[in-house]
Amino acid sequence: MSKVRVLVGTQKGAFLLEADGQRKRWHIEGPFFAGWEVYHLTGSPADPNRLYASQSSSWFGQIVQRSDDGGRSWRPSSNGFDYASAPGTHQWYDGTPHPWEFARVWHFAPSPDDPDTVYAGVEDAALFKTTDGGATWNELAGLREHRSAPDWQPGAGGMCAHTMLIDPSDTNRLHVAISAAGVFRSEDGGTTWEASDLGLHSDEIPDARAEVGHCVHSIARHRDRPDTLFMQKHWDVMRSDDGGRSWREISGDLPSDFGFPVAVHAHEPDTVYVVPMTSDSLHYPPSGRLCVYRSRVGGQEWQPMAKGLPQSHCYVNVLRGAFAVDSLDDCGLYFGTTGGQVYVSADGGDSWEAIAHDLPRVMSVEVQTLS
Repeated sequence: MSKVRVLVGTQKGAFLLEADGQRKRWHIEGPFFAGWEVYHLTGSPADPNRLYASQSSSWFGQIVQRSDDGGRSWRPSSNGFDYASAPGTHQWYDGTPHPWEFARVWHFAPSPDDPDTVYAGVEDAALFKTTDGGATWNELAGLREHRSAPDWQPGAGGMCAHTMLIDPSDTNRLHVAISAAGVFRSEDGGTTWEASDLGLHSDEIPDARAEVGHCVHSIARHRDRPDTLFMQKHWDVMRSDDGGRSWREISGDLPSDFGFPVAVHAHEPDTVYVVPMTSDSLHYPPSGRLCVYRSRVGGQEWQPMAKGLPQSHCYVNVLRGAFAVDSLDDCGLYFGTTGGQVYVSADGGDSWEAIAHDLPRVMSVEVQTLS
């Protein structure tokens, strides 16, 4: 029988939650790296025992941890995050220049067919790659050398490369989302990049329809429909049907089009999920009622999925990397909150159950389906 392993990165360590395919009885292990921020904990699609963790601290800096046994043991990999190969500056909101700095790893994107190949998106916005399981990392400097890079500005959480998508049908095809610069795509494995923001509109920037400068919170796609991408922006939920070259709004009847994560059902390419928040200044659910919204038609028409979720005095947030789906036949959904709860739905969002209540602030959620 299949089982699932939920990988949870938090502000004070990492946790592993496991259950059988019924997703009813859960075993929790952790914290690993107790007291450290774990911005992202993920597994390799090519090897379920290979895990990568971004372990960081304002005191001790950044460490990348690797496990070859499903999290039972860990060892740090070489740092290698060196910006010297492509020096430059970016702008603060007042237009003054600021040198590039390395703060932390926000997100890993493991190759779908090679456990030793992983992309890492970092703050300040840059992209690194390892082909030896993390022993060495090299910057794909073409992203940071894009002609628009001097105009990139940080979002409220910093200027981070926070989401990478690898096309499973063509692993040279990459999409990267940067806050607050926008979406960039590469067709040659990260050597060269093009801005992919046509159709985005952001009233908060001087040119609302500029090529770059849009605060993209997250992007997602279904593995069988790589040209269709979904986006949760600072405001607006968006869709692209041409590989990110152009976008159209699909916010429709959502109670708020502000939020952080977006996710796609494992078996239904037009079934999409978002978690609306009240506004960019009030990062909690509208009316204090936590609710996941689902569209079965690829956007515009949304249904609230709230059964089992708190419906009064709930003031948590769901961060951009804290929503995931499994690949079981009855697709399961998982999300974590800034209040330390982790919820699961074993029926595509119709109902929810808390499987952890009192973890630290949840930064990321990933899930593995195991044989």
